Amino acid sequence: QVQLVESGGGLVQPGESLILSCAASGIIFRNYDMGWYRQAPGKERELVARISSGGNANYADFVKGRFTISRDNAKNTVSLQMNSLKPEDTAVYYCKATRVLLPSFWGQGTQFTVSS
Repeated sequence: QVQLVESGGGLVQPGESLILSCAASGIIFRNYDMGWYRQAPGKERELVARISSGGNANYADFVKGRFTISRDNAKNTVSLQMNSLKPEDTAVYYCKATRVLLPSFWGQGTQFTVSS
């Protein structure tokens, strides 16, 4: 059974930092591209950052320079370091595992709010 479990949500103030983590089980983690997506109320889910199985990262324009995605294949985890948080970053953040020609998997999401 595949599980992706996100953690690290909460309430932070604008300008603060936060780290989200996603722990994967039931997949050969090192073979999967991993991504962080977010969905704000009333909006569609959107890609935030993605890291390939080989470690190549790319980011949505709205987080470039503020967020960093990383992976630890030994621990089957992918993390999202988020700095200089803005109120518009408030959303439910989801972890996704993808691999070509195989089903993708989503976590259940973790909510965080940026507010003063």
